Amino acid sequence: MSDKPFFVGYLPAPGGLRGCLVLAGALLMLGMAAAGFALGVAQDDPGEGAFRFDYGRQTVTGVVELTPYPLIHVTEGNDRIKAGETFMMSAGGKSGVDGRAAPLAGQVAQVSGVMLERGDLYMLQLRGGRNGIRAAEGSGAVPEPQDLGRWRLAGEICDGKCLSGAMRPGRGLAHKACANLCLLGDVPPVFVSTQPVEGSEFLLITGPDGTALPEAAYDYVAQYVTVEGQVRRHGSLLVFAMDPDTLALAP
Repeated sequence: MSDKPFFVGYLPAPGGLRGCLVLAGALLMLGMAAAGFALGVAQDDPGEGAFRFDYGRQTVTGVVELTPYPLIHVTEGNDRIKAGETFMMSAGGKSGVDGRAAPLAGQVAQVSGVMLERGDLYMLQLRGGRNGIRAAEGSGAVPEPQDLGRWRLAGEICDGKCLSGAMRPGRGLAHKACANLCLLGDVPPVFVSTQPVEGSEFLLITGPDGTALPEAAYDYVAQYVTVEGQVRRHGSLLVFAMDPDTLALAP
């Protein structure tokens, strides 16, 4: 019989192999920790988007516009949301507020909820029922859209709620399935442009002629694409009416 130590899994480790096994185990653990750290630092910064519960409940008054996605043009703001600003709205979960906002289109309404914010992009997640959106006294009109011409843009189609801060990172292929579920629930979609358009990298994206984002575009969500369309300024928000025939994956 050989005197060399021999490892058998169901027997105690031989004395001559214990040191090697301990060293191998320690190196394996260090290697896994280093790999995890390397993977983490290699990921894109998810950004500062978040639910801003620290701001408290936000309640403002404004004029509702359907683009077809509901916007509100603020006429009476507060310390956080100023008069003259325009923002998108959503409901809890993966759903929009189309059904609640449509009866108030063109009218003055009071809206209340929690802000989601990423940079200069924000959205209000409305409270449930009439506490979230209801007709209000006052006068106002939907601002006349300003035509900014036809543009060819490169970037990414995202759902506006997760991008604004409901999820992190809220963009990229890892978020594709979640984003499509939000879009199917009528959450307003946002195009993130690689280059600023009239000073903004975030544009509400719609179909042509005031229609909802075409379902064909869902296959391109969370991917780097190029697309052409008409850009208009609605209040303080840019709206990009895409031409679906020009939508393509970027090289």
